Amino acid sequence: MSAPDEDTFAEEGGEMEELDEAGSDEDEGVEMEDEGADEGEERKVYVPGIEPLKPGEELEMDRSAYRISCSVNSGLCSGAPCLSFDVLRDGDGESREQFPLSMLLCAGTQADAALSNRLLVIRMHNLHGTEKAKEGEESSDEESEDEEEEEDEDKKPQMELAMMPHYGGINRVRVTRRGEQSLAAVWSEKGQVEIFDLQPQLEAVHSSAAMATFIKQQKEATPLFSFSGHMAEGFALDWSPLVAGRLVSGDCKKNIHVWEPQEGGTSWQIDQRPFSSHSKSVEDLQWSPTEATVFASCSVDQSIRVWDIRAPPNSMLSANGAHSSDINVISWNRSEPFILSGGDDGLLKVWDLRQFKTGRPVANFKQHSAPITSVEWSPVDSSVFAASGADDVVSQWDLSVESCDVGARVEGVKDLPPQLLFLHQGQSEIKEIHWHPQITGVMISTALSGFNLFRTISV
Repeated sequence: MSAPDEDTFAEEGGEMEELDEAGSDEDEGVEMEDEGADEGEERKVYVPGIEPLKPGEELEMDRSAYRISCSVNSGLCSGAPCLSFDVLRDGDGESREQFPLSMLLCAGTQADAALSNRLLVIRMHNLHGTEKAKEGEESSDEESEDEEEEEDEDKKPQMELAMMPHYGGINRVRVTRRGEQSLAAVWSEKGQVEIFDLQPQLEAVHSSAAMATFIKQQKEATPLFSFSGHMAEGFALDWSPLVAGRLVSGDCKKNIHVWEPQEGGTSWQIDQRPFSSHSKSVEDLQWSPTEATVFASCSVDQSIRVWDIRAPPNSMLSANGAHSSDINVISWNRSEPFILSGGDDGLLKVWDLRQFKTGRPVANFKQHSAPITSVEWSPVDSSVFAASGADDVVSQWDLSVESCDVGARVEGVKDLPPQLLFLHQGQSEIKEIHWHPQITGVMISTALSGFNLFRTISV
Protein backbone atom coordinates (compact mmCIF):
# COMPACT_ATOMS: atom_id res chain seq x y z
CA MET A 1 0.00 0.00 0.00
CA SER A 2 2.73 2.35 -1.07
CA ALA A 3 3.73 4.99 -3.55
CA PRO A 4 6.50 4.15 -6.03
CA ASP A 5 9.95 5.57 -5.92
CA GLU A 6 10.95 8.44 -8.19
CA ASP A 7 13.50 6.79 -10.51
CA THR A 8 13.27 8.62 -13.84
CA PHE A 9 15.04 8.64 -17.17
CA ALA A 10 16.50 11.38 -19.38
CA GLU A 11 17.04 11.18 -23.13
CA GLU A 12 20.42 11.61 -24.75
CA GLY A 13 20.33 10.98 -28.50
CA GLY A 14 18.55 7.68 -29.03
CA GLU A 15 19.34 6.35 -25.56
CA MET A 16 17.97 6.99 -22.10
CA GLU A 17 19.72 6.98 -18.78
CA GLU A 18 18.53 7.35 -15.23
CA LEU A 19 18.55 10.66 -13.39
CA ASP A 20 19.37 10.83 -9.69
CA GLU A 21 16.47 9.88 -7.49
CA ALA A 22 14.17 12.88 -7.13
CA GLY A 23 13.99 14.36 -3.68
CA SER A 24 16.73 12.14 -2.30
CA ASP A 25 18.41 15.07 -0.56
CA GLU A 26 15.26 15.77 1.41
CA ASP A 27 14.55 12.25 2.61
CA GLU A 28 16.65 12.78 5.70
CA GLY A 29 14.17 15.24 7.16
CA VAL A 30 11.36 12.73 6.85
CA GLU A 31 13.38 10.06 8.61
CA MET A 32 14.32 12.43 11.45
CA GLU A 33 10.69 13.35 11.91
CA ASP A 34 9.74 9.67 12.17
CA GLU A 35 12.45 9.08 14.73
CA GLY A 36 11.17 11.97 16.82
CA ALA A 37 7.57 10.69 16.97
CA ASP A 38 6.14 9.75 20.36
CA GLU A 39 6.95 6.17 21.22
CA GLY A 40 3.39 5.56 22.40
CA GLU A 41 1.79 7.01 19.27
CA GLU A 42 -0.50 4.49 17.58
CA ARG A 43 0.44 3.72 13.98
CA LYS A 44 -2.36 2.94 11.53
CA VAL A 45 -2.40 1.37 8.11
CA TYR A 46 -3.35 3.87 5.40
CA VAL A 47 -6.02 2.47 3.08
CA PRO A 48 -6.91 4.48 -0.05
CA GLY A 49 -10.54 5.51 -0.20
CA ILE A 50 -11.19 4.83 3.49
CA GLU A 51 -9.63 7.91 5.04
CA PRO A 52 -8.26 10.82 2.96
CA LEU A 53 -4.81 12.21 3.57
CA LYS A 54 -4.73 15.18 5.92
CA PRO A 55 -3.43 18.58 4.72
CA GLY A 56 0.35 18.45 4.44
CA GLU A 57 0.49 14.63 4.52
CA GLU A 58 2.22 12.80 1.70
CA LEU A 59 2.62 9.13 0.87
CA GLU A 60 6.13 7.78 1.25
CA MET A 61 7.23 4.58 -0.41
CA ASP A 62 8.00 1.60 1.79
CA ARG A 63 10.78 0.00 -0.24
CA SER A 64 10.51 -3.20 1.78
CA ALA A 65 7.08 -3.80 0.20
CA TYR A 66 8.59 -4.05 -3.30
CA ARG A 67 11.07 -6.40 -4.92
CA ILE A 68 11.55 -3.92 -7.77
CA SER A 69 10.10 -0.48 -8.42
CA CYS A 70 10.94 2.33 -10.82
CA SER A 71 9.12 4.87 -12.95
CA VAL A 72 9.45 6.72 -16.25
CA ASN A 73 8.07 10.21 -16.70
CA SER A 74 5.90 10.30 -19.84
CA GLY A 75 7.28 13.69 -20.86
CA LEU A 76 10.77 12.23 -21.04
CA CYS A 77 9.57 9.59 -23.50
CA SER A 78 7.78 11.66 -26.09
CA GLY A 79 6.33 14.83 -24.59
CA ALA A 80 2.85 13.27 -24.44
CA PRO A 81 1.25 10.59 -22.26
CA CYS A 82 1.13 6.98 -23.48
CA LEU A 83 -2.34 5.86 -22.45
CA SER A 84 -2.06 2.41 -24.00
CA PHE A 85 0.83 -0.04 -24.27
CA ASP A 86 1.62 -3.73 -24.56
CA VAL A 87 4.53 -5.98 -23.64
CA LEU A 88 6.66 -7.43 -26.45
CA ARG A 89 7.92 -10.94 -25.81
CA ASP A 90 11.70 -11.26 -26.05
CA GLY A 91 14.25 -14.04 -26.33
CA ASP A 92 15.64 -13.75 -22.82
CA GLY A 93 13.73 -16.72 -21.41
CA GLU A 94 10.58 -17.52 -19.44
CA SER A 95 9.82 -17.19 -15.71
CA ARG A 96 12.74 -14.83 -15.18
CA GLU A 97 13.53 -13.50 -11.70
CA GLN A 98 17.29 -12.97 -11.77
CA PHE A 99 18.44 -9.33 -11.65
CA PRO A 100 19.23 -7.30 -13.64
CA LEU A 101 16.01 -7.56 -15.65
CA SER A 102 15.15 -6.26 -19.11
CA MET A 103 11.92 -5.76 -21.03
CA LEU A 104 10.44 -4.47 -24.29
CA LEU A 105 7.28 -2.35 -24.51
CA CYS A 106 5.27 -0.89 -27.38
CA ALA A 107 3.20 2.22 -26.67
CA GLY A 108 1.26 4.96 -28.42
CA THR A 109 0.82 8.60 -27.47
CA GLN A 110 -2.23 10.82 -27.19
CA ALA A 111 -0.92 14.32 -27.85
CA ASP A 112 -3.17 17.36 -28.23
CA ALA A 113 -1.93 17.92 -31.78
CA ALA A 114 -2.55 15.03 -34.20
CA LEU A 115 0.84 15.54 -35.86
CA SER A 116 2.70 15.25 -32.54
CA ASN A 117 1.87 11.61 -31.85
CA ARG A 118 4.32 8.71 -31.81
CA LEU A 119 4.34 4.93 -31.93
CA LEU A 120 7.12 3.86 -29.57
CA VAL A 121 9.21 0.79 -28.87
CA ILE A 122 10.94 1.00 -25.48
CA ARG A 123 13.73 -1.20 -24.20
CA MET A 124 14.39 -1.03 -20.46
CA HIS A 125 17.34 -2.93 -19.05
CA ASN A 126 19.80 -3.12 -16.17
CA LEU A 127 16.79 -3.13 -13.84
CA HIS A 128 17.83 -4.04 -10.30
CA GLY A 129 15.76 -4.89 -7.26
CA THR A 130 15.07 -2.84 -4.15
CA GLU A 131 16.77 -5.35 -1.82
CA LYS A 132 19.19 -3.94 0.71
CA ALA A 133 22.27 -5.78 1.93
CA LYS A 134 21.45 -9.23 3.25
CA GLU A 135 20.71 -9.48 6.93
CA GLY A 136 23.93 -9.53 8.94
CA GLU A 137 25.98 -8.37 5.96
CA GLU A 138 27.72 -5.07 6.60
CA SER A 139 29.98 -2.96 4.44
CA SER A 140 33.65 -3.12 5.26
CA ASP A 141 35.12 -0.09 7.03
CA GLU A 142 37.72 -0.02 4.27
CA GLU A 143 35.09 0.31 1.51
CA SER A 144 35.33 3.82 0.16
CA GLU A 145 32.50 6.13 -0.78
CA ASP A 146 33.86 6.11 -4.33
CA GLU A 147 33.37 2.35 -4.55
CA GLU A 148 29.80 2.68 -3.28
CA GLU A 149 29.04 5.40 -5.80
CA GLU A 150 30.52 3.29 -8.58
CA GLU A 151 28.32 0.37 -7.57
CA ASP A 152 25.23 2.61 -7.56
CA GLU A 153 26.19 3.89 -11.01
CA ASP A 154 26.44 0.32 -12.32
CA LYS A 155 22.91 -0.39 -11.07
CA LYS A 156 21.22 2.56 -12.73
CA PRO A 157 18.44 1.42 -15.07
CA GLN A 158 18.92 2.14 -18.76
CA MET A 159 16.43 2.78 -21.54
CA GLU A 160 16.49 3.03 -25.33
CA LEU A 161 13.57 4.50 -27.20
CA ALA A 162 12.67 4.27 -30.91
CA MET A 163 9.80 6.52 -31.99
CA MET A 164 7.91 6.73 -35.26
CA PRO A 165 5.63 9.73 -35.97
CA HIS A 166 1.96 8.72 -36.17
CA TYR A 167 -0.80 10.99 -37.40
CA GLY A 168 -3.60 10.95 -34.83
CA GLY A 169 -3.81 10.00 -31.17
CA ILE A 170 -3.43 6.27 -30.44
CA ASN A 171 -6.36 4.85 -28.47
CA ARG A 172 -5.03 1.34 -27.98
CA VAL A 173 -2.00 -0.78 -28.88
CA ARG A 174 -1.79 -4.58 -28.93
CA VAL A 175 1.23 -6.62 -30.09
CA THR A 176 1.81 -10.16 -31.28
CA ARG A 177 4.36 -12.40 -32.97
CA ARG A 178 3.63 -13.96 -36.36
CA GLY A 179 6.56 -16.04 -37.50
CA GLU A 180 9.56 -13.70 -37.49
CA GLN A 181 7.35 -10.61 -37.46
CA SER A 182 6.60 -8.48 -34.41
CA LEU A 183 3.30 -6.75 -35.17
CA ALA A 184 1.44 -3.91 -33.48
CA ALA A 185 -2.28 -3.34 -34.01
CA VAL A 186 -3.23 0.29 -33.41
CA TRP A 187 -6.69 1.83 -32.90
CA SER A 188 -6.38 5.54 -33.58
CA GLU A 189 -8.64 8.57 -33.31
CA LYS A 190 -8.68 8.67 -37.12
CA GLY A 191 -11.25 5.86 -36.99
CA GLN A 192 -8.81 3.37 -38.49
CA VAL A 193 -7.19 0.19 -37.26
CA GLU A 194 -3.64 -0.18 -38.56
CA ILE A 195 -1.03 -2.95 -38.44
CA PHE A 196 2.66 -2.02 -38.12
CA ASP A 197 5.82 -4.10 -38.45
CA LEU A 198 8.04 -3.20 -35.47
CA GLN A 199 11.26 -4.75 -36.80
CA PRO A 200 13.09 -1.44 -37.55
CA GLN A 201 12.33 -0.13 -34.06
CA LEU A 202 13.36 -3.38 -32.38
CA GLU A 203 16.68 -3.35 -34.21
CA ALA A 204 17.22 0.29 -33.20
CA VAL A 205 16.75 -0.27 -29.45
CA HIS A 206 19.26 -3.14 -29.50
CA SER A 207 22.04 -1.49 -31.53
CA SER A 208 23.52 2.00 -31.40
CA ALA A 209 24.43 1.79 -35.09
CA ALA A 210 20.88 0.76 -36.02
CA MET A 211 19.54 3.54 -33.79
CA ALA A 212 21.64 6.15 -35.61
CA THR A 213 20.34 4.88 -38.97
CA PHE A 214 16.76 4.77 -37.66
CA ILE A 215 16.91 8.37 -36.43
CA LYS A 216 18.44 9.57 -39.70
CA GLN A 217 15.75 7.87 -41.79
CA GLN A 218 12.87 8.61 -39.44
CA LYS A 219 9.56 9.37 -41.12
CA GLU A 220 5.86 8.93 -40.45
CA ALA A 221 4.94 5.36 -39.57
CA THR A 222 3.70 3.44 -42.61
CA PRO A 223 1.32 0.59 -41.80
CA LEU A 224 1.56 -2.84 -43.38
CA PHE A 225 -2.22 -2.79 -43.56
CA SER A 226 -5.08 -0.51 -42.50
CA PHE A 227 -8.85 -0.88 -42.22
CA SER A 228 -11.31 2.01 -42.46
CA GLY A 229 -14.49 -0.08 -42.41
CA HIS A 230 -15.42 0.83 -38.85
CA MET A 231 -17.96 3.65 -38.89
CA ALA A 232 -16.39 5.35 -35.87
CA GLU A 233 -13.24 5.26 -33.78
CA GLY A 234 -12.87 2.65 -31.07
CA PHE A 235 -10.75 1.11 -28.32
CA ALA A 236 -11.49 -2.64 -28.33
CA LEU A 237 -8.69 -4.72 -29.86
CA ASP A 238 -7.16 -8.17 -29.28
CA TRP A 239 -4.85 -10.62 -31.07
CA SER A 240 -5.66 -14.32 -30.90
CA PRO A 241 -3.21 -16.26 -28.67
CA LEU A 242 -3.93 -19.45 -30.65
CA VAL A 243 -4.02 -18.39 -34.33
CA ALA A 244 -1.07 -16.21 -35.33
CA GLY A 245 -2.21 -12.97 -36.91
CA ARG A 246 -5.94 -13.37 -36.17
CA LEU A 247 -7.37 -10.10 -34.79
CA VAL A 248 -10.68 -8.75 -33.53
CA SER A 249 -11.58 -5.03 -33.34
CA GLY A 250 -14.61 -3.21 -31.96
CA ASP A 251 -15.81 0.39 -32.27
CA CYS A 252 -17.93 3.01 -30.51
CA LYS A 253 -20.85 2.28 -32.88
CA LYS A 254 -21.27 -1.27 -31.43
CA ASN A 255 -19.72 -3.16 -34.38
CA ILE A 256 -17.06 -5.89 -34.12
CA HIS A 257 -14.91 -7.15 -37.01
CA VAL A 258 -12.76 -10.28 -37.20
CA TRP A 259 -9.52 -10.18 -39.21
CA GLU A 260 -8.05 -13.29 -40.83
CA PRO A 261 -4.36 -13.18 -41.86
CA GLN A 262 -3.48 -13.95 -45.46
CA GLU A 263 -0.35 -15.57 -46.83
CA GLY A 264 2.61 -13.23 -47.14
CA GLY A 265 2.14 -11.55 -43.77
CA THR A 266 1.10 -8.15 -45.14
CA SER A 267 -2.67 -8.43 -45.64
CA TRP A 268 -5.82 -9.47 -43.78
CA GLN A 269 -9.30 -10.47 -44.86
CA ILE A 270 -11.98 -8.78 -42.78
CA ASP A 271 -15.55 -9.99 -42.45
CA GLN A 272 -18.13 -8.14 -44.52
CA ARG A 273 -20.86 -8.46 -41.90
CA PRO A 274 -19.88 -7.24 -38.42
CA PHE A 275 -20.81 -8.92 -35.15
CA SER A 276 -23.34 -6.46 -33.76
CA SER A 277 -25.49 -7.82 -30.92
CA HIS A 278 -24.41 -4.99 -28.61
CA SER A 279 -26.62 -1.90 -28.59
CA LYS A 280 -23.87 0.57 -27.58
CA SER A 281 -20.10 1.10 -27.78
CA VAL A 282 -17.89 -1.99 -27.55
CA GLU A 283 -15.26 -1.18 -24.91
CA ASP A 284 -13.05 -4.29 -24.76
CA LEU A 285 -12.48 -7.63 -26.49
CA GLN A 286 -10.70 -10.82 -25.44
CA TRP A 287 -10.04 -14.03 -27.38
CA SER A 288 -10.50 -17.29 -25.53
CA PRO A 289 -7.12 -18.74 -24.51
CA THR A 290 -8.34 -22.29 -25.19
CA GLU A 291 -10.82 -22.09 -28.12
CA ALA A 292 -9.46 -20.53 -31.31
CA THR A 293 -12.83 -19.36 -32.68
CA VAL A 294 -14.32 -17.89 -29.50
CA PHE A 295 -14.00 -14.34 -28.14
CA ALA A 296 -15.74 -12.20 -25.50
CA SER A 297 -16.79 -8.54 -25.52
CA CYS A 298 -18.06 -5.96 -23.07
CA SER A 299 -20.01 -2.79 -23.73
CA VAL A 300 -21.48 0.47 -22.54
CA ASP A 301 -24.81 -1.39 -22.77
CA GLN A 302 -23.80 -3.11 -19.49
CA SER A 303 -23.54 -6.59 -21.03
CA ILE A 304 -20.78 -9.17 -21.54
CA ARG A 305 -21.15 -11.39 -24.59
CA VAL A 306 -19.38 -14.50 -25.87
CA TRP A 307 -19.15 -15.16 -29.62
CA ASP A 308 -18.09 -17.97 -31.96
CA ILE A 309 -16.85 -16.83 -35.38
CA ARG A 310 -18.07 -20.09 -36.98
CA ALA A 311 -21.68 -19.17 -36.15
CA PRO A 312 -23.83 -16.32 -37.54
CA PRO A 313 -22.69 -12.93 -36.18
CA ASN A 314 -24.85 -13.07 -33.04
CA SER A 315 -23.53 -13.75 -29.57
CA MET A 316 -24.03 -17.30 -28.31
CA LEU A 317 -23.87 -16.36 -24.62
CA SER A 318 -24.64 -13.10 -22.85
CA ALA A 319 -24.91 -11.63 -19.37
CA ASN A 320 -27.14 -8.57 -19.62
CA GLY A 321 -27.00 -6.08 -16.77
CA ALA A 322 -23.66 -7.57 -15.73
CA HIS A 323 -22.79 -4.19 -14.19
CA SER A 324 -25.00 -1.26 -13.22
CA SER A 325 -23.12 1.05 -15.59
CA ASP A 326 -20.65 0.96 -18.51
CA ILE A 327 -18.41 -2.14 -18.57
CA ASN A 328 -14.97 -0.87 -19.49
CA VAL A 329 -12.64 -3.88 -19.47
CA ILE A 330 -12.54 -7.68 -19.38
CA SER A 331 -9.85 -10.35 -19.05
CA TRP A 332 -10.12 -14.07 -19.84
CA ASN A 333 -8.36 -16.44 -17.44
CA ARG A 334 -5.73 -18.55 -19.20
CA SER A 335 -6.45 -21.85 -17.43
CA GLU A 336 -9.87 -21.53 -15.78
CA PRO A 337 -13.29 -20.77 -17.38
CA PHE A 338 -13.38 -17.33 -15.75
CA ILE A 339 -13.84 -13.84 -17.18
CA LEU A 340 -12.97 -10.83 -15.04
CA SER A 341 -14.80 -7.54 -15.66
CA GLY A 342 -14.51 -3.96 -14.41
CA GLY A 343 -16.97 -1.11 -14.85
CA ASP A 344 -17.74 2.53 -14.23
CA ASP A 345 -19.41 1.40 -11.00
CA GLY A 346 -15.95 0.63 -9.58
CA LEU A 347 -16.85 -3.05 -9.23
CA LEU A 348 -14.69 -6.03 -10.10
CA LYS A 349 -16.64 -9.17 -10.99
CA VAL A 350 -15.53 -12.73 -11.75
CA TRP A 351 -17.78 -14.75 -14.06
CA ASP A 352 -17.74 -18.54 -14.37
CA LEU A 353 -18.67 -19.37 -17.98
CA ARG A 354 -20.25 -22.63 -16.80
CA GLN A 355 -22.78 -20.50 -14.88
CA PHE A 356 -22.82 -17.53 -17.25
CA LYS A 357 -26.51 -17.79 -18.17
CA THR A 358 -27.53 -17.23 -14.54
CA GLY A 359 -26.27 -13.65 -14.81
CA ARG A 360 -24.64 -13.91 -11.40
CA PRO A 361 -20.87 -13.53 -10.83
CA VAL A 362 -19.01 -15.99 -8.62
CA ALA A 363 -17.10 -13.13 -6.98
CA ASN A 364 -17.78 -9.43 -6.58
CA PHE A 365 -15.35 -6.85 -5.12
CA LYS A 366 -15.81 -3.15 -4.35
CA GLN A 367 -12.48 -1.68 -3.31
CA HIS A 368 -11.91 1.01 -5.95
CA SER A 369 -13.72 4.31 -5.42
CA ALA A 370 -13.83 5.26 -9.13
CA PRO A 371 -14.32 3.57 -12.53
CA ILE A 372 -12.14 0.56 -13.32
CA THR A 373 -9.75 1.32 -16.19
CA SER A 374 -7.89 -1.99 -16.68
CA VAL A 375 -7.98 -5.61 -15.47
CA GLU A 376 -5.73 -8.59 -16.13
CA TRP A 377 -5.27 -12.11 -14.79
CA SER A 378 -1.77 -13.19 -13.83
CA PRO A 379 -0.10 -15.19 -16.63
CA VAL A 380 1.30 -17.73 -14.14
CA ASP A 381 -1.22 -18.00 -11.28
CA SER A 382 -4.84 -18.63 -12.26
CA SER A 383 -6.20 -17.26 -8.96
CA VAL A 384 -4.34 -13.92 -9.07
CA PHE A 385 -5.44 -10.79 -10.93
CA ALA A 386 -4.82 -7.06 -10.91
CA ALA A 387 -6.95 -4.00 -11.62
CA SER A 388 -6.48 -0.26 -11.95
CA GLY A 389 -8.94 2.53 -11.36
CA ALA A 390 -9.53 6.21 -11.93
CA ASP A 391 -8.88 6.53 -8.17
CA ASP A 392 -5.13 6.30 -8.99
CA VAL A 393 -4.76 2.84 -7.43
CA VAL A 394 -3.54 -0.51 -8.78
CA SER A 395 -4.94 -3.42 -6.76
CA GLN A 396 -3.71 -7.02 -6.67
CA TRP A 397 -5.99 -9.90 -5.65
CA ASP A 398 -5.83 -13.63 -4.95
CA LEU A 399 -9.08 -15.60 -5.16
CA SER A 400 -7.52 -18.58 -3.36
CA VAL A 401 -7.30 -16.66 -0.07
CA GLU A 402 -10.26 -17.45 2.17
CA SER A 403 -9.36 -15.89 5.50
CA CYS A 404 -6.93 -13.36 6.94
CA ASP A 405 -6.32 -13.77 10.66
CA VAL A 406 -3.73 -10.98 10.70
CA GLY A 407 -6.10 -8.52 9.05
CA ALA A 408 -8.66 -9.07 11.77
CA ARG A 409 -6.24 -7.70 14.34
CA VAL A 410 -4.97 -4.62 12.49
CA GLU A 411 -6.84 -1.32 12.73
CA GLY A 412 -8.07 -0.19 9.32
CA VAL A 413 -7.46 -3.57 7.64
CA LYS A 414 -10.07 -5.81 9.25
CA ASP A 415 -12.82 -4.59 6.90
CA LEU A 416 -10.83 -5.23 3.73
CA PRO A 417 -11.60 -8.29 1.55
CA PRO A 418 -9.21 -11.11 2.53
CA GLN A 419 -8.47 -11.66 -1.18
CA LEU A 420 -6.92 -8.17 -1.49
CA LEU A 421 -3.13 -8.56 -1.59
CA PHE A 422 -1.75 -5.10 -2.30
CA LEU A 423 -2.63 -1.50 -3.21
CA HIS A 424 -0.05 0.36 -5.31
CA GLN A 425 -0.19 4.16 -5.61
CA GLY A 426 1.84 7.09 -6.85
CA GLN A 427 0.50 7.67 -10.38
CA SER A 428 -2.07 10.10 -11.71
CA GLU A 429 -4.98 8.80 -13.83
CA ILE A 430 -3.87 5.20 -14.40
CA LYS A 431 -5.15 3.96 -17.75
CA GLU A 432 -3.74 0.49 -18.38
CA ILE A 433 -1.87 -2.32 -16.62
CA HIS A 434 -0.16 -5.51 -17.81
CA TRP A 435 1.67 -8.35 -16.12
CA HIS A 436 4.95 -9.14 -17.85
CA PRO A 437 4.41 -12.59 -19.43
CA GLN A 438 8.05 -13.66 -18.98
CA ILE A 439 9.17 -11.96 -15.74
CA THR A 440 7.55 -13.46 -12.67
CA GLY A 441 5.28 -11.09 -10.74
CA VAL A 442 6.33 -7.89 -12.53
CA MET A 443 3.61 -5.42 -13.50
CA ILE A 444 3.74 -2.34 -15.71
CA SER A 445 1.19 0.46 -15.50
CA THR A 446 0.76 3.61 -17.56
CA ALA A 447 -0.88 6.88 -16.59
CA LEU A 448 -0.87 10.56 -17.45
CA SER A 449 2.23 10.86 -15.25
CA GLY A 450 4.13 8.06 -17.04
CA PHE A 451 5.03 4.40 -16.54
CA ASN A 452 5.57 2.42 -13.34
CA LEU A 453 7.12 -1.04 -13.33
CA PHE A 454 7.13 -2.98 -10.08
CA ARG A 455 6.90 -6.30 -8.32
CA THR A 456 5.39 -6.39 -4.87
CA ILE A 457 6.25 -8.81 -2.09
CA SER A 458 2.75 -10.25 -2.44
CA VAL A 459 3.26 -12.01 -5.78
